[in-house]
Amino acid sequence: MKYYLIAGEASGDMHAANLIRALRKKDPHAEFRCFGGDMMEAAGATLFVHYRDMAMMGLVEVLRKYNTIRKNKLKCRQDILEYHPDVLILVDYSGFNLPMARFAAKNNIRVIYYISPKLWAWAQWRVKTVKEYVKRMFVILPFEVDFYREHQVEAEYYGNPVLDSISEFESGFRHDNEFREKNNLDNRPVIALLAGSRKQEIDLLLPEMLAIIPHFGEYQFVIAGAPAISPEYYARFISGTATSIVYNQTYTLLKHAEAAVVTSGTATLETALLGTPEVVIYKTNPVTFFIGNFFVKIKFFSLVNLILDREVVQELLQKNLSADIRKELEKLLKNREYRANMLHDYALLREKLGVPGVAGRVAERIYSIMNS
Repeated sequence: MKYYLIAGEASGDMHAANLIRALRKKDPHAEFRCFGGDMMEAAGATLFVHYRDMAMMGLVEVLRKYNTIRKNKLKCRQDILEYHPDVLILVDYSGFNLPMARFAAKNNIRVIYYISPKLWAWAQWRVKTVKEYVKRMFVILPFEVDFYREHQVEAEYYGNPVLDSISEFESGFRHDNEFREKNNLDNRPVIALLAGSRKQEIDLLLPEMLAIIPHFGEYQFVIAGAPAISPEYYARFISGTATSIVYNQTYTLLKHAEAAVVTSGTATLETALLGTPEVVIYKTNPVTFFIGNFFVKIKFFSLVNLILDREVVQELLQKNLSADIRKELEKLLKNREYRANMLHDYALLREKLGVPGVAGRVAERIYSIMNS
């Protein structure tokens, strides 16, 4: 069977790669082609366009890159037609993927969505596109099943795929000095900085994170480098600061960290499941933020709080970030009761999400659907 997958950022690349490996076990003769990243390619897919050429955030940034987006959509449509897969599997990334769902379905290609776009947060009217063109929707947040049911769309939940990645990592993790020695870190406790996977996020959020360093001299700060961002790009921010950067070691970094400052997204959930106290932050273009206030209708923006439906981790948005990060870090590092309560809630979060093996269960269901 021929599969075509589209993922537009680092987390989607990771989850799609796990799904490719699981599908290959069910379908040993399968062929895979993708718009995606290094992980999908390593899993055995032929990479047509890398997500680094597509990843962007915010209304203003999307408008600036309109021609690039349009060209990528045209390239993708043409590639899908030429490859003519048995199924198109879409991973999140709604602005790009929902039009692809419409296009593929109209060309008699089955469409499956793995990892729902966050239509419940904004643009609920786009559920109509899912209902009309998507054969099956697989969701990764428990409350999404009810959201789609309210819109007369069947959605299936088999757990959150982050559990698979965390479980695989933890099975081989050893808490020793190898990480520090490998990355030239000293013996001071570590604070992890996760500034996002897109350049726009790093531009806006990393300076806010770095501004707190002088207030925590007894700690060392380590950045989790995004796979698609070069060390030279980070250098423009960290030059002259007492900051280290590591690549492809995010989970290990978080396991060694006393606390983490994390950009909103999948990383907030990963940090919680790894048991690292965190403060979640986000910032976007002022115009995008202003317009977003009219359309985004959710109580929380971090996945940890959304899943548990209450404030577990502190969310800092848009203004006074460096000062507020500093205050929250002080609490995470020095208030034992506050820290213990967060870790207790992390355990409840893990329990609510289910058990590992998500990619395998979804792959089995996709294979069954394709052979029905």
